[in-house]
Amino acid sequence: MTSLAGLPLSVLDLATVYSGMAPSTALAQTIDTAVQAESLGYNRFWVAEHHGMVAVASSAPAVLIGAIAAATSTIRVGSGGVMLPNHSSLVIAEQFGTLVALHGDRIDLGLGRAPGTDQLTSAVLRRNVGTETVDDFPQQVIELLAWFGTIDPLENGIGSRIVAMPGLGDSPEMWLLGSSGYSAQLAGMMGLPFAFAHHFAGGDNTPVAFEIYRNHFTPGAVLAKPHSMVAVGAVVGDDAAEAERLAGPYGLFSTRLRTGRPGQVPSLEESEAHDWTFAEKAFVAERNAHQAVGDADFVRTRITELVASTGADEVIVVPQSAGQESKLRTLRDIVA
Repeated sequence: MTSLAGLPLSVLDLATVYSGMAPSTALAQTIDTAVQAESLGYNRFWVAEHHGMVAVASSAPAVLIGAIAAATSTIRVGSGGVMLPNHSSLVIAEQFGTLVALHGDRIDLGLGRAPGTDQLTSAVLRRNVGTETVDDFPQQVIELLAWFGTIDPLENGIGSRIVAMPGLGDSPEMWLLGSSGYSAQLAGMMGLPFAFAHHFAGGDNTPVAFEIYRNHFTPGAVLAKPHSMVAVGAVVGDDAAEAERLAGPYGLFSTRLRTGRPGQVPSLEESEAHDWTFAEKAFVAERNAHQAVGDADFVRTRITELVASTGADEVIVVPQSAGQESKLRTLRDIVA
């Protein structure tokens, strides 16, 4: 039986809103999942920023992180990630500085440069932010490092004439997140930890991103050597057939999302009753093949293979099972 002993394992939870579920229930389940993950020995628990998606309730990561941190005591809690171009860097510095001031050295700040939503919602969201775009992302990251006091103040007064309070001296652990070679290269050049979103963007080329990160790594104020993490979707069943059945709702949600028909994540009953087309079946089969969907030993083996091919130092598991109990079963069986 494959063992993952010694490999730091974490959880990325999307605060999933299933068919007919209220956002309040989804958020309560996310907090419960964090409590369970802590008891199982997981290292980190992250939530991701999304907007305008009826299937995802984590539109305000800092607020949700505060609730999760208050319900736990040892597990690291953070964002996977905050979509930085949506915000002023000062606001994020103050939010996460406050979280560190309240909860100590347990807070992670994973940063992404995508909007986490559609173009119309993004335009409304950024209405009072100015003209920040993904092209400004590297400068925003530098600003955050200065707000937190990790690097010297900038010439424009950030970190000296203007300070984040809380924030200055209360730095979370910062990560750059990505799904492309650009993000990998930027994380390496900035000397920051790098997490790759294999769970939705990965395929056979995933190892290339990690190679790019290591090849471009430059020691800096945060890291002296590269440190990386890979995110993998996971579903555990009694056997391969059951795991694929339990993965059905996320598979159906993904097919609808890619064809412009987003909605809440279907129930298991809805996915089983769906009249799957050949193209939909092929899409889901290819998607599952790149993730970790099977019995517990297969899932652990798949995770081990992914670490071997990428050289990642940590793994963050994205449970994509049908419902809360199935999600918790996946997390339990991976570390059993």
